[in-house]
Amino acid sequence: MIGYLKTFERIITGTLIVMLAIVVVLALIELGWILTKDILKPPILILEVEDLLEIFGLFLLVLIGVELLDTIKCYYVEGRIDLKVIFTVALIAIGRKIIILEPEKHDGLALIGIGVIIFSLVAGYFVVSTKGLSVQLSSTKPPPPED
Repeated sequence: MIGYLKTFERIITGTLIVMLAIVVVLALIELGWILTKDILKPPILILEVEDLLEIFGLFLLVLIGVELLDTIKCYYVEGRIDLKVIFTVALIAIGRKIIILEPEKHDGLALIGIGVIIFSLVAGYFVVSTKGLSVQLSSTKPPPPED
């Protein structure tokens, strides 16, 4: 029974890898389309601030997807999740939020909350980096993927 569950888990994880790879490719295509469109609209080669913020947001979104793909791949191959990668994804996500954030639409308490989140993530990243921590999710290492 455990063998079937492990096989099922590997199928689900493999499916997630394929689906996330498709999403990352589509996001990359979207980024390229928007960048090309914005560069070619008059005035040519001049980007407005709003366009830059949208491009940076999409760029970081693709980067988040790549980092998540790395996390799932690590889990698929080694049966563990590297906490440093999780903190990296969270820091990139909060960085993306800050880049696209319009401060005038938020009160001071929300901005302080974002600052506290950033501080906490950086502190967690520092602890994980210095200790080299990871989470082992299965009691035994999964078999290597078949080629």
